Amino acid sequence: MEYVNTSLFQQVLDLVEQMSFEDQATLTELLSHRLTEARRADIARNAAVTLQAIRNREAKRGSMQIWKIDVK
Repeated sequence: MEYVNTSLFQQVLDLVEQMSFEDQATLTELLSHRLTEARRADIARNAAVTLQAIRNREAKRGSMQIWKIDVK
C-alpha cells in the first residue's frame, strides 16, 4: 500500500464513524462499485494496449507453454 496521509485518513474514518449505519453501508456499496468500475477500466486499457501490440507485431498470441519456450 502506498503511503497514506494518516491524519487525513483518520479524519475520514472519524467522519464515517459519525454517519448512520445505513449511510455507512451506502458509502461502502458506492466505494465498492467505483473500485469495480475503475478496475474494469484498467483491464480494458490493458487489453487495448495488448491488442494494439499484437496488431503492430510487437507481441504475439500464444500459450504459456510457448511463452516458456520463448523465454529460454
